Amino acid sequence: MTDTLSTRIAAALARVSNPGTGRDVIASGMIADLRVEPDGRVRLSFLLGSQDPATMVREVRQAVEQVEGVSEVQVDVRDSSQSMGSAPPAAPSKPSPGLPQGRVLPVMDQQRPTAPPRPAAPTPIAYPNLGHIIAVSSGKGGVGKSTVATNLAVAMSQSGSTVGLMDADIYGPNIPRMMGVQASPPVKNERIIPLEAHGIKLMSLGFLVDRDQPAIWRGPIIMKIITQFLRDVEWGKLDYLIVDMPPGTGDAQLSLVQATLVHGAVIVTTPQELSVGDALRGAKMFERVGVPVLGVVENMSYFACPHCGKPSPLFGSGGGARLAAELGVPLLGEIPLYPQVRVGGDEGKPIVIAEPDSGAAKALREMAKRVSGAIASARQR
Repeated sequence: MTDTLSTRIAAALARVSNPGTGRDVIASGMIADLRVEPDGRVRLSFLLGSQDPATMVREVRQAVEQVEGVSEVQVDVRDSSQSMGSAPPAAPSKPSPGLPQGRVLPVMDQQRPTAPPRPAAPTPIAYPNLGHIIAVSSGKGGVGKSTVATNLAVAMSQSGSTVGLMDADIYGPNIPRMMGVQASPPVKNERIIPLEAHGIKLMSLGFLVDRDQPAIWRGPIIMKIITQFLRDVEWGKLDYLIVDMPPGTGDAQLSLVQATLVHGAVIVTTPQELSVGDALRGAKMFERVGVPVLGVVENMSYFACPHCGKPSPLFGSGGGARLAAELGVPLLGEIPLYPQVRVGGDEGKPIVIAEPDSGAAKALREMAKRVSGAIASARQR
């Protein structure tokens, strides 16, 4: 069974072409460590280069899934520049039948290559159709950055703007769940068609890879994905593109500002000093690369008692205001800690839609107005 199944899998993979080279993924050396179990489970490594479209991951997985006898597919995506050594690859201990003979598939336990010379930073490209590009960022995880990004996008859309929401959190893409969408975006004329929810156009890596697929990727691949999301997605004509960044000051942040002209950054923090200190470093990173910081959003500012309405500052108070004062930017909003915000995020219903009259929704809509005002002020400078 295994021999026959391996042959069919190899034939299916040979029908998947790399649009950049015109060669199939096996001939291009993009498949490594193919393992086929007797029960039909398949695992393979896919070596994705910086010039290869990220949609190939989905195409490879779907090609194998459609093979009769396959019960489960796991695709481990690797950076080809880090995965393949300069020395000839060693033969795998158990080569899978049906794969081309005379050429051995690369394996992952090879000698690491010497790092190539670092290329010059690309010149940012303007995408006028994307409108104002706003990065929503935080210094650390767990402060509600994605919650702010999704509700900001929906609130702007409710005010009459055409809005896109791009999930640049490569390592933890949460936008699909928070917006209630989980599907593969169609491709038409080599353009990715964004999915839509709540009047927002959406793009996320979470639409392209399995939910449990870890993104073990370095800078060049992250740069490629972010560039493709900007350039190859059929966004249409937008007023705003909200970009949900991963926490910290890493490859995704640098990739975004190198790929396009970012009009402003919104910094999300919670009141406690630990979060404020990390957010300060994130804000300084944007300032250093010439992106104006539009302001600070303090999330989980206080818990409003559902019985008496008295606010309780569970995580301290005043951190967002102190950060805004230190940066010389406005405090865009103080969002209360409200349990239904979490529920709405898990169920794909942002709070500004699920409970528009709640205190949290009102604070988020006011924050969205101030962000729009900050963008207008920055444009006049």
